[in-house]
Amino acid sequence: MSPEVQAARGSAPLLSDPSAGNIAAHLPVQAAARPDTRAIVLPRGRGRDGRREYAQASFRQLNETTDRYAHALKGLGVVRGDRVLILIKPGVELIAVIYAVFKLGAVAVFIDPGMGLKNLVAGIKLVAPMAFVGVSRAQAALTLLGRGALASVSVRALVGGGFGFGAVNLDQEAERASSEPFPLTDVDLTDPAAILFTSGSTGPAKGVVYEHGMFQAQVEHMRTVYGIAPGEVDLPGLPVFALFSVALGATTVFPDLDPTRPALLDPRLWVEEIHNHGVTYSFGSPAIWWPVMRHCQAEGLLLPSLKRVLMAGCPVPPALHEGLAKLLSPEARTHTPYGATEALPVSTIDGHALRETFAQTRAGAGVCVGRALPGVEIRIAAVSDGPLASWDEATILGEPGQRGEIVVAGPQVTKAYCELPEETAKAKIQDGERTWHRMGDLGYQDEAGRLWFLGRKAHRVEASGGRRMFPVACEAIFNEHERVYRSALVGLGEPGDQRPVMIVEPLPGQIPRGSAAVDTFFSELRSLGQAHPHTESIETFLTHFEFPVDLRHNAKIRREDLRDWAKGRA
Repeated sequence: MSPEVQAARGSAPLLSDPSAGNIAAHLPVQAAARPDTRAIVLPRGRGRDGRREYAQASFRQLNETTDRYAHALKGLGVVRGDRVLILIKPGVELIAVIYAVFKLGAVAVFIDPGMGLKNLVAGIKLVAPMAFVGVSRAQAALTLLGRGALASVSVRALVGGGFGFGAVNLDQEAERASSEPFPLTDVDLTDPAAILFTSGSTGPAKGVVYEHGMFQAQVEHMRTVYGIAPGEVDLPGLPVFALFSVALGATTVFPDLDPTRPALLDPRLWVEEIHNHGVTYSFGSPAIWWPVMRHCQAEGLLLPSLKRVLMAGCPVPPALHEGLAKLLSPEARTHTPYGATEALPVSTIDGHALRETFAQTRAGAGVCVGRALPGVEIRIAAVSDGPLASWDEATILGEPGQRGEIVVAGPQVTKAYCELPEETAKAKIQDGERTWHRMGDLGYQDEAGRLWFLGRKAHRVEASGGRRMFPVACEAIFNEHERVYRSALVGLGEPGDQRPVMIVEPLPGQIPRGSAAVDTFFSELRSLGQAHPHTESIETFLTHFEFPVDLRHNAKIRREDLRDWAKGRA
């Protein structure tokens, strides 16, 4: 049992006051406890002396702004249960509007603008929000190019200044609104609080319905499992994680980063924020931490203030854990929480505990993602592509090491997709009053009860002779080549007779030039594969110089796209 989980299991009950109902209850509590502590910090460029300048708001100021927004939105007609689309840049306005929606008992809707206007519009039409709160650019895009995306919207509000394209200026309405504390709407833990869209890495993005109790469980896990306490400082790679930091009494420093393109960050700015503010914890995908680590190594920089680095979004390779550990203080930890938008987190493991598994990972055993968090149950079900209407229809594999689909249940496990009953039926299994979520991931549990990740179910290769090949297990063998950055297994042909093809992305500056160099490179890869039973049948190799990745984390490899690309080349 990891130290984090061991401590958590001896902690307070999972849902404790003031979090008995409305998730927004945390903000006024923190504002009363630490009114003058910074809640939000936002970079604002550099002054004449070259030093970074910042805008900031204390917990008291954030709570007061939230109350004014809540009064203003209520005055515009937003009531409990209304869906409110939010498209605001990271900053005080974003967090204040979100908490205002929560205080109203309305439902906040988040859709990544980075998924492109077409997908954004499709998501909005699916959700059919009653209200839309957004910055000028979002107002313009949806008004001029949205093709009816706002047909369901009866309240449109502008924040952040600029031209509103017919929207009411919410900042002005808030200035005129009551300065009295907004009365928190009484909600049940099972009432909807938000709709968060998946990244769409293995299909169309889907809106996931979050209940207040699910958010409460996530806040409690952040507090007990990772030990995040009031007064700490967060640097979130995903803006929405600021919601948890505010609830925990931690300061959020928004990075100078385009959240729709995290892989394009300037690592110098990321490191500068850590040093300037004494950041104690940070969440980001490997697409963020790889360049940050390399920058620190090249410049001889350390990150002594960081107590925790949380990495997720795709399998985190041992080399990243090992490299970051050398930049942190001895007592600091890297962590890999495992989960999905539909269920996050469900397990976790830290870099120190991972050390004993790295040799197995490099040999193709998969990536260890730790043990179940308090209140979470994990099972392995036989692989099935069709819906499972009830728990009785699922075939549960009970022996350690048996490989199948990962299914989970717990207080943070969501129950449905928004307005998509067929997708809900495919992903959920009803077990009386309890809902199990099918992660769509393949894996197994070892004899110690740890969960191992083998790849997405949709990415498995069903080869001839009944051979089932797991992407992560196979790719790990070839990722050990000194010139390989990452690799992707794809299957060509019909399931049951697929030909495995391994596509590799070389490291920058390590691309083989000329036919002789390519032949040598592929020969070396082939030799690596033949040394392991689960990869010895891979004969076809291709090089691709920039893998397509998901829009949210810029880390999940889009193997479907690579498979289509490989069809005319392998």
